[in-house]
Amino acid sequence: MIRATAGFGLTYVMEDQAERPLADGRLVRVLTDWRPPFSGCHLYYPSRRQLSPAVAVLLEALRYHGPRSA
Repeated sequence: MIRATAGFGLTYVMEDQAERPLADGRLVRVLTDWRPPFSGCHLYYPSRRQLSPAVAVLLEALRYHGPRSA
């Protein structure tokens, strides 16, 4: 995104990453008709039994923070 904000082409990033540059005019949305909808992240895992500690921590963090409202 650094190159795009400096005027060197296009970037494809999550909207929350581009929020400030869009607000202050350093970035401009293009191809808005081609922007795919994003319904949020989805996490699939095989079972609640015997989760690795890393996956358990990730699940707890996702539950704690929950989805951000737009």
